[in-house]
Amino acid sequence: MNEVILLILSYLIGSIPTSVWVSKKIHNIDIRDYGSGNAGATNTFRVLGSKWGSFVMFVDMLKGLIAVQLAYLLPIYGLDDFQRTNFQIGLGLVAVIGHIFPIWAEFRGGKGVATLLGLIIGISPLTALGCVGVFLIVLYLTRFVSLSSILASLAFPVFILVIFNVDNNNYRIFAIAVSLLVILSHQKNISRLIKGCESKVPIFKNRDKRKSES
Repeated sequence: MNEVILLILSYLIGSIPTSVWVSKKIHNIDIRDYGSGNAGATNTFRVLGSKWGSFVMFVDMLKGLIAVQLAYLLPIYGLDDFQRTNFQIGLGLVAVIGHIFPIWAEFRGGKGVATLLGLIIGISPLTALGCVGVFLIVLYLTRFVSLSSILASLAFPVFILVIFNVDNNNYRIFAIAVSLLVILSHQKNISRLIKGCESKVPIFKNRDKRKSES
């Protein structure tokens, strides 16, 4: 029964529609009516700029991080690493579902990548650091948040299965499933990338200006 309560709480935390609230309260628009129509950090970067895009990404990551920490509210999960990790995966996934289908925003949310990253930070910080490194390198080189997210998600199972060789089959399956989920949720982005019409985020402006002038 206690687990069910925490899972519901995790969903409610994940349902916090950061980009929707920011766009409505600060800019008097609904982010879902602009850009890709997605209520996530990528579209916020695209529509509202790097300042609010970074804020939304941070808060959405925080949602996943807080969700997995709820496991420590039950003593049994503070003692058994294996059981704790499994329950944290469940809590984090529910938070991601909340982000994608938020009760506070007519069940029209984002793709859940930032919340997934927060989940990974809470369970395996070193793995998260590696994924963030891949994300930032690709973002710096291309300015495509979608491509950065896809490649970072592909790196996730590589870290779990190969580099750190995590001895938890549920976590292994989860890592592979996450990678596939991110790819499936970015099908439209992949199509635009192939066609060469995917939008770049408005960051690294000084670098791009220097390149255009050289």
